[in-house]
Amino acid sequence: MKIIFTIILFSIITLKISAQRNVVLIIADDLGPDYFSFNEDHIDTVDVPNIRSLLKKGIRFKNAMSNPVCSATRSGILTGRYGFRTGVGGIVGGIGGSNQLDTAEVTIPRLLKKYNTNIAKADIGKWHLHQPAPLSHLTYPNVMGYDRFEGPFIGQLPSYTNWTKYTNGISSTVTTYATTENVNNATAWVRSQSSKPFFLWLAFNAPHEPLHLPPAALHTYITLSGTAGDINLNPKSYFKAMIQAMDHEIGRLFDSLRVMNKMDSTDIIFIGDNGNTERTAQITNLTKAKGTIYQYGVHVPFIISGPSVISPNRSTDALVNTTDIFATVLELFGYNTWPSQISVSKPVDSKSILPIIKNTATSIRPWSFCEIFKLISDSADGKAMRNLDYKLIRFDYGKEEFYNLTLDPLENNNLLTMSMTTTDVSNYYYLCNEMTTLTGSGAFCLTGVDVKESNKINNAFSVSPNPFSTFIKISSNTENEFMELINCYGQIIYSGNLIEKQNFSDLPNGLYFINKLNGKEKVIKLIKE
Repeated sequence: MKIIFTIILFSIITLKISAQRNVVLIIADDLGPDYFSFNEDHIDTVDVPNIRSLLKKGIRFKNAMSNPVCSATRSGILTGRYGFRTGVGGIVGGIGGSNQLDTAEVTIPRLLKKYNTNIAKADIGKWHLHQPAPLSHLTYPNVMGYDRFEGPFIGQLPSYTNWTKYTNGISSTVTTYATTENVNNATAWVRSQSSKPFFLWLAFNAPHEPLHLPPAALHTYITLSGTAGDINLNPKSYFKAMIQAMDHEIGRLFDSLRVMNKMDSTDIIFIGDNGNTERTAQITNLTKAKGTIYQYGVHVPFIISGPSVISPNRSTDALVNTTDIFATVLELFGYNTWPSQISVSKPVDSKSILPIIKNTATSIRPWSFCEIFKLISDSADGKAMRNLDYKLIRFDYGKEEFYNLTLDPLENNNLLTMSMTTTDVSNYYYLCNEMTTLTGSGAFCLTGVDVKESNKINNAFSVSPNPFSTFIKISSNTENEFMELINCYGQIIYSGNLIEKQNFSDLPNGLYFINKLNGKEKVIKLIKE
C-alpha cells in the first residue's frame, strides 16, 4: 500500500512539473525588424542564431506595433493600458519629458501574485518608468509587484562598461559589460527559484546608444576599431555588433535554462520596444524613425516561442500590439479570470494573443493603436491607428495623414492629398471613427472626404433622410442606376438598381456609405439610427 501511495504521489508531482509554465519576456531596446533576415522588410542582416532558434518552436508576428519610445511601450506592457490612460506618453526623463507611471496601476506581477503566490517574479535590466530621484523611487519596481529588481533605472547608459545598477533599491557600480551582466543576473535569479514557476522580464539596454564595440568574444565584427571616429563613420556596423552581442548572451540564457531543465517548460516572448533611430536606420534619409508614429518608429520584431505554441514554426499577419503582452502573460500562466480584478474606472486595452498561440483563431483585434505625447509637446506628437491594409495618423496640431500600407509600406503617399477609391474612403472613415470612440476626445474624421474629386460635377446626388432608419431616397436617381450600400468595414450590404425599395430596418446602427456607380464613382457617408 505504501508503494502504491508513493507511486501516486510521484505521478502527481510529475504531472505538476510537466504542466508548469514559466514565461520569459525579452525586450531589445531601439530595435526594429529590418536587421533580421526572417522578416519580410529586412534590408541588411545580422547573424542572430539564438533569436532565430525561437522560430522553430514559435510563431512570428508580421504586424506587431509598439509605441515609438521606450517608456511608453514599457508602461503599456506592464499595465496593458494605452498611454492616454496612464499618462506615460513619451520618454521619462528624456527630450520633451513624460509623466511617470502611477504606482497604483494594476500590473502583471501584482496580478500574478493574486493568482498564485508561488510564482516568482523578477525584472532584470532597464526600468525607465520613473526618475531615480528621490531615493524612494528606487524601490518602485518592488512596490509594483516584482520580488526582485536588478538593473539600471534610467534609459540610456552612460557606458556599457561603467554604469550604476540598482538591486531592490541598493546601488552599486558595475564594470561588467551591461548585456552580459543582465544575463548573469537573470540566470542566477532563475537558478535561485528552484522548482518555482517564474516570470522573468529581461530588458536589455542593447542595442540602444551609446554605440560601442562589444567585447570581442560576443561578436564577429573584427575589423571595427571602436574609436569615436570609426563609430561616427560606421554607426550601422556597431549597431549590428551590439545586436549580435545581445544574441550571444541570449543564447547563454537559453543554455542555462536547458541545464536547469527549464527550457521545455518556458514560453519566451521576444520583442523590440520601438523602431531604430535615424542614425541606425537602413533606409537613406529616413526621418520617420524612432520617436515618430510612422511605421519605422512603431513596427517591431515580435516572436512567441515555447511549449504553449500549437503548430509552431509559423508566422501570422494578425495585428498585435505590445500592450497585448499584459493579458497574454497572465493567460500563459492559466490566469483566465484576470479581468475580474480590473476596475471599470481603469480599463485595460490588452487583448490576449493566446487564441493565435493555440491556433484557434487567426486574429484578436481589428485594429492596432499607438501614440506619442510629451510634457513639452512638439510636431511629432499624435495618435495612429491601423487595420490590415490602411493606417490613419492624426497629429496633435490637427494634421491628418492616411496611407495604404499594403501598397505603400514606407508611408510616402498621403491618400488624403489625392483621389481616393471607395475602399480608401470606407477604411478612412472606419479608422477615424474607431479612434474617436477609443480616445473619447474630439472627432478624428475630416469632413468632405470623397472619391475622385474630379467627378463631382457629373455625379452630384444626395441621400435622405440622413440619419436613416428604414428606407432611403436618392435624389436625381435615374431608372436602373446601380448603387452599393457599404458598411464601415468595407463590406457590401446591398448592390443593385432598386436601393430605394429596400427596407434596411434590420441593419445594425452605425456608419455606412452609398456608392453610386455609373461609370464614375461618388461616395456619400450616412448614419443608420
